[in-house]
Amino acid sequence: MSSDTWLVAGLGNPGPGYAHNRHNVGQMVVDELAARIGGKFKTHSSRAQILEGRMGIGGPRIILAKPMTFMNLSGGPVANLAKFFGIDPDHVIAVHDEIDIPFDTVKLKRGGGEGGHNGLRDMSKALGTKDYLRVRVGVGRPPGRMDTADYVLKDFSKDEKKDLAFLVDTSADVVEELVHHGLDSAQRKFHVF
Repeated sequence: MSSDTWLVAGLGNPGPGYAHNRHNVGQMVVDELAARIGGKFKTHSSRAQILEGRMGIGGPRIILAKPMTFMNLSGGPVANLAKFFGIDPDHVIAVHDEIDIPFDTVKLKRGGGEGGHNGLRDMSKALGTKDYLRVRVGVGRPPGRMDTADYVLKDFSKDEKKDLAFLVDTSADVVEELVHHGLDSAQRKFHVF
């Protein structure tokens, strides 16, 4: 497999009951990328839905993936897909919700800690490294004393929904920039200081 192949995993929980939760914003971004590429997701033996395509005409090959396990068990499907397609961890991108970033903000990084995110923790364990790329989609912190798990398993608020399509669209742009031009370029273009 070419080193020009990328695996983009949108983290979330399976099923329609979770589809619009904050925790599933990673899958929303992957759905947006799928709409841009064209085609339909198919079930893969790795316990994920995948869509294979190219990012732009003659662009890099991309495997979009939505693990069909619960968030805390995202690592197995992602690691199995990486192995199946011969993709090294430096070409794996996790797209996920991030409570430590304000809603409507997107940040990127390679490696580092998981910040209490169990989906990332499971990915790091399954891949055997933390050295993969992350597109961190800000969902903000829970209000007051609300439990973090309860917060991320709720749908976006009415006010947030007004800007959600823009956030998802921007996050998809970030993934495209990352794949085409690398981390430094994407950080320069999309990080607001």
